[in-house]
Amino acid sequence: MAEVQVQEKGAKGGKVRSKKQSTRVDMTPMVDLGFLLITFFMFTTTFSKPNVMDLGLPAKPKENTPKPPPTEIKLSNSISLLLGKDNKVFWHQEDNTSLNDQNLNETSFDREGIRKIIEQAKSRAADRTKFTVIIKPTDDAVYKNFVDILDEMAITKSEQYGVTDVKPWEKAIYDRKVGNSGTPAAATK
Repeated sequence: MAEVQVQEKGAKGGKVRSKKQSTRVDMTPMVDLGFLLITFFMFTTTFSKPNVMDLGLPAKPKENTPKPPPTEIKLSNSISLLLGKDNKVFWHQEDNTSLNDQNLNETSFDREGIRKIIEQAKSRAADRTKFTVIIKPTDDAVYKNFVDILDEMAITKSEQYGVTDVKPWEKAIYDRKVGNSGTPAAATK
């Protein structure tokens, strides 16, 4: 606390001046106020909420219901997209016997890339109402690429799409195309 000391009158009868002392400010209440403000803002601040993407997944079938037969999608009504490394997308409309290095095509995520290819494949489809996009992320793909391809599904109005694993025959051709050896020893070096 700040204190001021006053001296009594002296014997000379002159003016009595108080002795000037330096004032001292007690900072304890200010520190308390600071902690109260910090606590207030910590409790009232909303932290950043995680961005969540809503995926409409089918309901889990009951145990006693018979399993439906596997759906066969015609190649003329579908396109397969392999999400690869370095933000590249590989696509094809072939089966396991006819897919090779030449018809596993490569494109990018820009407007002239995958969007144009999906629209062209949809326009060439035998039945546009059943056109299906099959998304197959590889181990080299990043999450951002998956989100980008789902955005492209909304932009191109492709309502029927599925996410599945890369088939072994596609993986072998993909590895040859990007130069992966496919062996764990070479991947660690």
